[in-house]
Amino acid sequence: MTTAPSAAGPRDPFEYPRRWEADVVLADGRTAHLRPIVPDDADAIVSFHGKLSDETRYLRYFGAYPRIPDRDLRRFTVVDHYNRVAFTALIGDEIVAVGRYERLDDGPNAEVAFVVADAHQGRGLGSILLEHLAAAAAECGIDRFVAEVLAENRAMARVFAEAGYQVSRELEQGTLHLEFNIDPTEESLEVARAREQAAEARSVHNLLHPRSVAVIGASRDPDKIGYAVLTNVLTADFAGTVYPVNPAHESVRGVRAYRSVVDVPGEVDLAIVAVPAEQVADVLDGALAKGVSALVIVSAGFGESGPHGLHAELRLAGEARAHGMRVVGPNALGVVNTDPSVRFNGSLAPQLPPRGNTGFFCQSGALGIAILADARQRGLGLSTFVSAGNRADVSGNDLLQYWETDPNTDVVLLYLESFGNPRKFARLARRLARSKPIVAVRSGRHAVSRELAATSANVDEASVQALFEQAGIIRVDSLAQLFDTALVLANQPLPEGPSVAVVGNSAAIGALAADTAMAQGLTLAFDPVDVGAQSGPEEFAAAVRDALHDPDVDALVVVFVPPLAIAGTAYARAVREVATAASQRAAKPIVSTFLAVEGVPEELAVRAGDGTPMFGSIPSYPSPERAVTSLARVIRYAAWRQRPTGSFVRPDGLHPEHAGQVVHTALAGPRADEEDVHHWLSDAQCQELLGCYGIDVVPFERVATADDAVAAAERLGYPVAVKSVDQRLSRRPDLSGARLDLLSEDGVRTAHEDLLEVSGAPEVYVQRMGPRGSSCAITLQDDPSFGSLVTFGLSGVLGDLIGDRAYRAVPLTDTDAADLVREPRMAPLLAGYTGDEPADLAALSGLVLRVAALSEDIPEVRALELDPVIATPDGATVVSARIAVGEPPSRPDSGPRRLRSIDEPTE
Repeated sequence: MTTAPSAAGPRDPFEYPRRWEADVVLADGRTAHLRPIVPDDADAIVSFHGKLSDETRYLRYFGAYPRIPDRDLRRFTVVDHYNRVAFTALIGDEIVAVGRYERLDDGPNAEVAFVVADAHQGRGLGSILLEHLAAAAAECGIDRFVAEVLAENRAMARVFAEAGYQVSRELEQGTLHLEFNIDPTEESLEVARAREQAAEARSVHNLLHPRSVAVIGASRDPDKIGYAVLTNVLTADFAGTVYPVNPAHESVRGVRAYRSVVDVPGEVDLAIVAVPAEQVADVLDGALAKGVSALVIVSAGFGESGPHGLHAELRLAGEARAHGMRVVGPNALGVVNTDPSVRFNGSLAPQLPPRGNTGFFCQSGALGIAILADARQRGLGLSTFVSAGNRADVSGNDLLQYWETDPNTDVVLLYLESFGNPRKFARLARRLARSKPIVAVRSGRHAVSRELAATSANVDEASVQALFEQAGIIRVDSLAQLFDTALVLANQPLPEGPSVAVVGNSAAIGALAADTAMAQGLTLAFDPVDVGAQSGPEEFAAAVRDALHDPDVDALVVVFVPPLAIAGTAYARAVREVATAASQRAAKPIVSTFLAVEGVPEELAVRAGDGTPMFGSIPSYPSPERAVTSLARVIRYAAWRQRPTGSFVRPDGLHPEHAGQVVHTALAGPRADEEDVHHWLSDAQCQELLGCYGIDVVPFERVATADDAVAAAERLGYPVAVKSVDQRLSRRPDLSGARLDLLSEDGVRTAHEDLLEVSGAPEVYVQRMGPRGSSCAITLQDDPSFGSLVTFGLSGVLGDLIGDRAYRAVPLTDTDAADLVREPRMAPLLAGYTGDEPADLAALSGLVLRVAALSEDIPEVRALELDPVIATPDGATVVSARIAVGEPPSRPDSGPRRLRSIDEPTE
């Protein structure tokens, strides 16, 4: 299960872990703030109770209970945040729900109950409270919840029944007695993630499907952004109602204007804010008073402008979320929805691409207009577009949740500058990519912030590619490549295999295409077909038809040079007709270099009766290399979709609560070296933490004299190794910081003397000799883009010299772990390459999964080294281990139940 460092015991009623606060998204897409109760909430609790209906009070308290007696009020609001825990859900300053548990008889069981205000029932608050109460209880050593529920309280009983736990039920005299273990099951985690997905998707749906929009700062001045935004909303023929807000004019652009959003007579679903940064706080107050659901802030002058602007941005986003409002921006280009029933251009882009099946998320507002113009020029249709700017609230992860269930989106494009929550991004992307392709270009890949520089993994480009592929993301290096790949995905089916045919009327261009295909790792079904420069449209189309009907062909590249005598458009139409007919038999992707056109030329486009572009259009590229490279990316993605998905498995015998206590104690203690950026655990702490995850280290003792070394060897049993405690010698074979296979007292004494001379330090490790086998290394590192990385490679100078390491991002499936230990270039040595008996790769994979579980559960683990790990036919033995802990540099994501701090990144 997931846990933060365990609570040490009862706390002061006013003091609770900051990580227990959270902003949550409700079932209707609005937000609420969750935090533990404190004594100062007494008046708010009385007010909350007074607004409950008689029925709700009866169902919660099993009686009328019209008011809360002082004694009960104190018991409700004064808790120790350990044995007695209570959470309040607030919208603004108003408490709308309360959930609590109380430990029973000082044991591992606790009684749980919650109540939701009548006006807010049905918004998922009960399920959210249960998730967070269970997470807090696990930190405090609670294993099992019990609940007493009136039989007629079907809503409450349903919350427990649908939570995914194994609930036992007993009915006695009209009361249901429920009991269940709170350790998460696969079902409970899936329920929580499904709730999270539905809520976050709904919040984005509300943004993209407004029924009414207010443009705050709408202007008559063509040089102001308020003019551009209002003009674009009106020009797109928005299907809803538009309310310009301008205190100086009665109308703007021929539409009646209002002095303030509060003065708007109807409801306002979405407000686009186009006023100077210093006025946005006042605008927010009005929007909150009006009950606006969401804001799109195109105004600049916030986090991008410096610390003062960042402070204003965080305050703005926090205030909005606390009152149930989502925010896009600030410094955003805006949002677009091309759905004919919406027709919404709430952005600064004057012209939009046609309607299509591609969703696009862009962080950069400055690039947004250029991106939309490029998509339009290439004929790439979009379903939705969001430019989130500074991402104070709505992020790429929210859009991934929305697009997963959006029927109008089949392809997802991302332009990213950074990841706010890389673990969550990897989890969501991996799930979405199983049904919809994701293409991502990430700028600033080599930029690492100062605070991450010391602990970030130096990952080579090939490994970065492997990490993206692990999540099923098609990674590209430029916007041009992004659009090249998107044109294939948006218009053509996925191939069933890597076999490619090349058909054209130029042998030279066909050879270029074939060479590129082989360089990309594809296979040629047969030699390129050259129909000759003088062939007509019918002969050219017949060759295309033959290739598409060939069962050995999975994809087709069509290369064409226009002849002098016949218009090239005739060839294009003939190819389109053949491709459309062939798709009825077997759908195979086609790319082309036709008419020197970039995008989808009209002659290769397939359109519906109303002229709307349809699936099946053939994309064209200015060169065969670009066409084939784009197709190759799609083929690799299709192969990833066909591979086994693997399962997120939890190894047996894990004790995360105890592990959390070890880390909590270590962080509270002094560092071994105050100047070291790492807080390295002591040997005893390291062994204890690893033991919580079923990872044993070959027994050893640390001693300071030769006599102690001999005594330790006697206790451990010969043969032994004697090693220097100086870590600087571990990678210095020239200095030889270890003496191995010592069989006698004399050998141990001599080894101690030698190491004292080499290192100058009397302390050494004496360790029982491990088995003979292949030395490997398993490490855990932090990367600013991907979060925690598990790495694997063979130990030694050669592996270090050539950087022979494989990487996977946490969380790992069993398939990821199995692939990881087989991926390094020297991995064949583990499989018996030299004639030796193969190592137990399953044991290595199991060890990798235990390290990954430790990383998921304890994000405070900043670095971990198991080196060497001896791989033998009989298993995997850890000989040496080091672990560093500290504050996690990026927000952990272990699923919706994870308690998190509100001041951590919002993505």
